[in-house]
Amino acid sequence: QVQLVESGGGLVQPGGSLRLSCAASGTIFSINVMGWYRQAPGKQRELVAALTSGIRTNYADSVKGRFTISRDNAKNTVYLQMNSLKPEDTAVYYCNCKSVLTPQGLRDYWGQGTQVTVSS
Repeated sequence: QVQLVESGGGLVQPGGSLRLSCAASGTIFSINVMGWYRQAPGKQRELVAALTSGIRTNYADSVKGRFTISRDNAKNTVYLQMNSLKPEDTAVYYCNCKSVLTPQGLRDYWGQGTQVTVSS
């Protein structure tokens, strides 16, 4: 059984920074894509950033130049460094792992979500 445990959310003032972490635990052979999505109240869940095992990245236009995604494959952990935060970044942030290979097969997993609030 794979579990994704997120940490690092919280309340920050506009212009501030936060770093989110998501660690995948369990018997994992490989993870193809690790990424972050977010969902603000009344809005659909959207991709924030994703990173393949081959280090190819994909960012939402709204976060380019401010957010940086990275991963530690040895620890099955993905990070999201968020700088120059804006009130519109306020949302629940979800970790997502695609094509996770375990003894049970191949599937995707989601974290439980962590709240990020940007407010003065």
